[in-house]
Amino acid sequence: MANGDLITGEFKRTLDDRFRLSLPGEVAGLVSDEQGGTIVVKEQYGCLSLWAADQWQERIDSGVDLIRQKIQAGRMQERWSEVQRLGRLLSTRQTTVKLANRSRLLIPEGFRGFLGVSPNQEVMIVGAVICLEIWNPTAWLETLKQDMPQFNPLFKELTS
Repeated sequence: MANGDLITGEFKRTLDDRFRLSLPGEVAGLVSDEQGGTIVVKEQYGCLSLWAADQWQERIDSGVDLIRQKIQAGRMQERWSEVQRLGRLLSTRQTTVKLANRSRLLIPEGFRGFLGVSPNQEVMIVGAVICLEIWNPTAWLETLKQDMPQFNPLFKELTS
C-alpha cells in the first residue's frame, strides 16, 4: 500500500455487459503498482480480491521460494499430494491485469464464474485494509451476517 494507506469503504457498482467494472477512484490507485499492474485473486467463492502487482508478487515469491527450498532439501516427499494441491491452486488462483484509465477493471474470463455474477448485475466493492474485494452481493451479506458479531472481539485482539 502506498504510504501505509488502509483500504476501507463499501461501494456498490454494476458490471457492464462486457464484465467491466469501474472501481472507486479513491481506492483504485491503492491496488495497482506504478505500471498499473493489478493482481486479481480468487479468495472464496463469490469474492475476488485486488492487489498491487508488486506487493502481491513479493508476497507469493517469498512463499514459493520457501517451498522450493523444502523440496530441494528433500523435506516434502511425505507431502507430495499437498504440494500438488497447492500447485493446482497457485496455477489457477491469480492473474495479472492492467486497470484501464487507472480505475476500470475487466473481470478475467476464468474469474467470472467464481464471482458468480452476470453482466449488468450489481457487485459490492469492499476495502479489506490490505486489498480491495469484489463481492457477489449475496455472498457479501452472508459473510457480514457471520463475521459482524465478531467485530468487537477481533478489533480488541488486533489492537492490544
